[in-house]
Amino acid sequence: MIQHFIPEFTGTFILILLGTGVVANVLLTQTKGNSSGWMVITLGWAMAVFLGISASLALGGKGHLNPAFTIALSVAGEFETSALLPYLSGQFAGAIAASAVTYLAYKTHFDATEQADLKLAVFCNAPAISSTLWNLITEIVGTFVLVLSALLLSLPESRTGQLGALPVGLLVLAIGLSLGGPTGYAINPARDLGPRIAHALLPIKNKRDSNWAYSWIPVAGPLIGALIGVFIFEWLT
Repeated sequence: MIQHFIPEFTGTFILILLGTGVVANVLLTQTKGNSSGWMVITLGWAMAVFLGISASLALGGKGHLNPAFTIALSVAGEFETSALLPYLSGQFAGAIAASAVTYLAYKTHFDATEQADLKLAVFCNAPAISSTLWNLITEIVGTFVLVLSALLLSLPESRTGQLGALPVGLLVLAIGLSLGGPTGYAINPARDLGPRIAHALLPIKNKRDSNWAYSWIPVAGPLIGALIGVFIFEWLT
């Protein structure tokens, strides 16, 4: 169990620490990167994915870092069910721990920021225009593209395979730039739910509620999108 847990925990920890960190740098008051914009956020998340997957692979893991991807592969019979629990627990534990560290790193800026919505946005997603159906569809589409493209990039016929985690980082950059506008592109249940739990638990000054009414969309959408992506990949190959 531990040999599955550690790589996923470590990789997800790095992914979420750097990902939530770049959002904090852009959104929170008086940071050096304040108001630097969407390009900085999407590039930061792309590098976070690259480094997180690289860390997981270096520790002997598979670099999933995403419960939707792990579950979809398991449902399709492409991932051993005995490893499912350590993978998922590593992913969520890594996300929660990383979010807490982001809070510590930016503690004075959280205190200085008056807008509670900006503090919440460091941890988790919210739609630009609230629409349950269309927000769900956006997350489905984004995760479908992520999973299908990542699997295609992993094929021996793909010349990008020798580059390791870099193509997936670039893929996430493309998704953020092209499909991230409506919901903030969670495309990963651990990425949203783990930090949302941390936001609820942490003693953040003048924080708001954690918007649990929306929280199921960044979980259900990626799960559905990942399942579609895996099954279409199998159909194509």
